Amino acid sequence: MPSARHVTDVAIAGAGIAGIAAALEALDRGRRVLLVDRDAGENLGGLARESFGGLWFAGTPLQKRYGIRDSVDLGLRDWLAWGELGPEHHWPRAWARAYVERCIPDVYIWLTGLGVEFMPMPMWVERGLYLPGNSVPRFHFVWGTGQALIETLTGCLLNHPRRELLEIHYGHRVDSLVTTGGRISGLRGVIEPDGRPFEVAAESVVIAAGGINGDLERVRQNWHADWGEPPPVILNGSHRFADGTLHVAAAAVGARVTHLDWQWNYAAGIRHWRPRKPGHGLSLLPPKSALWLNARGERIGPMPLVTGYDTHDLVAQICRQPGGYSWQLLNRKIALKELGVSGAEFNPAFRERRRLSVARDLLFGNRWLYEELTRNSEDIVLADTLPELVERMNALTGEDVVDLATVDAAATGYDAAIDRGPRFHNDEQLRRIAFARRWPGDRLRTCKFQKILDPGARPLMAIREFVISRKSMGGIQTDLECRVLDRSGQPIDGLFAVGEAAGFGGGGMNGKRSLEGTFLGGCILTGRIAGQAA
Repeated sequence: MPSARHVTDVAIAGAGIAGIAAALEALDRGRRVLLVDRDAGENLGGLARESFGGLWFAGTPLQKRYGIRDSVDLGLRDWLAWGELGPEHHWPRAWARAYVERCIPDVYIWLTGLGVEFMPMPMWVERGLYLPGNSVPRFHFVWGTGQALIETLTGCLLNHPRRELLEIHYGHRVDSLVTTGGRISGLRGVIEPDGRPFEVAAESVVIAAGGINGDLERVRQNWHADWGEPPPVILNGSHRFADGTLHVAAAAVGARVTHLDWQWNYAAGIRHWRPRKPGHGLSLLPPKSALWLNARGERIGPMPLVTGYDTHDLVAQICRQPGGYSWQLLNRKIALKELGVSGAEFNPAFRERRRLSVARDLLFGNRWLYEELTRNSEDIVLADTLPELVERMNALTGEDVVDLATVDAAATGYDAAIDRGPRFHNDEQLRRIAFARRWPGDRLRTCKFQKILDPGARPLMAIREFVISRKSMGGIQTDLECRVLDRSGQPIDGLFAVGEAAGFGGGGMNGKRSLEGTFLGGCILTGRIAGQAA
């Protein structure tokens, strides 16, 4: 079968958000660009299209509007401490500084100049638990979710004034890099599904193919030591083609691949009832007012688990529990106010930019999502009484391990702490709820000390949750021009890496934890820099 052959100036492997940003910059400079992607054309933009569209910024006009005093110095201090980036992490630290210093002019202003709008109030996530996290709210949501973000960027790409210089080929799986005379001169692969080989000759090659977290076996092989042993079930919340193939290809030509155990996984995944890939999971936004229980129905502690403070620690705590999964115990009132699903798919009001619907859901509860989840998810059980709920929890797992007395003690003890009144709240979960509600963005979607067994808030709900794979924060090491570095620290001529493939910059600019919102921002920044350099 003859090979398909192409010649271009810049070949980009991966048409996600980082690859698109790189292509835009290269086209702006009059370069011929060839984008190859394994997915279908309707998925142009990759996983970012499915995201909620949150980006991390320090020092935006939105922050100033709410009296948030932020700065590059404060943002960088938080970043380095949160990621535990020490002097030995030269390139991750260099990229951390570059992102914090450049995210406003090169990401925020660039996006708003293209017409991207942000929700009017930044959110406060990753506040920190045992280590300081975000000192102030910095999580900026795109109005219209990641879908609107990607539609804006793909519109710019497909309608570029130099569109004639752009080729895009879908269904192309890149397997290896081509070397000529000591430099990278192209890439090779196959066209799916017929298996016809193809080859691209290029002056510059940009790897923008995502991370490793779509391959659950690679995830297990690179499991972080903080999390102990991988749990028996890990759901897939990453891109199905983010399988690390080009990490292997880059390593084969001498690239240094670092910190693959720096992963961003979530603790509250449920199975998707309309799966589009093996093990497809949905990442829940867990209610702060729910009780997080282990497989036996014991409240996890002694520090109770509350979302929004330290995602890395949540995963560690779940992995230490029997069975490697957890339950959240709540009721209908809590679910309507607080329960969410990350991403564009299950946030239609935000995705379609229906302001009245967003306001209605915030004020009166998201009834559409409640019905969607309770009607379809195999991991959610409802009941009017606690004994009936526990019976259904045990029926779901097929094991008689959830103990009614244990669950009852956890719920009644928590409710009794609420009854004593805010002056006497000595339950750490209640203290963190009180702290969260001080920020208006959290107060809108956090109950005011809602009891679990409240008869007026039923039915009761239990959600079985698994760890869900999401992002690779390590990757192919790069310098500040996105040039791939070899094992001696020297640039490999003609080869660049961007976005998740590069650990969002430098092979791991976040460190072992992310302040959230740094993924989309890191993809855009590295993509733009590589497109300019290539």
